[in-house]
Amino acid sequence: MAYSKRGQFLKRRLRVRNKLRKMANGRPRLSIHRSNKNISVQLIDDVNGVTLAAASSLEKDLGIFGKNNVDAATKVGTTIAERAKKAGVEECYFDRGGFLFHGTVRALADAAREGGLKF
Repeated sequence: MAYSKRGQFLKRRLRVRNKLRKMANGRPRLSIHRSNKNISVQLIDDVNGVTLAAASSLEKDLGIFGKNNVDAATKVGTTIAERAKKAGVEECYFDRGGFLFHGTVRALADAAREGGLKF
């Protein structure tokens, strides 16, 4: 049976998330969402069910409002790393969801690593 593109995306997202959940060891999850126009990221504590930090290209003070390119992803990645440090988080695990690890997703991950997050 052939899956639609959306079905493939959802299947891939569940597969990635379930594999990561097994290796979590109480670390928070760095979850990303990418659309055609924006990119956003959240640092989520799954044990308590709270968001510790978040950043998005929709924030006007970042100067990248409504953009989803590598430069925007880099700025969002450095911002989430700074906010994670303020929240007291140094280690997390990267949840790419159903998105492939290239382009903007990779730029965001690299910028967060350079900002001091370990995953």
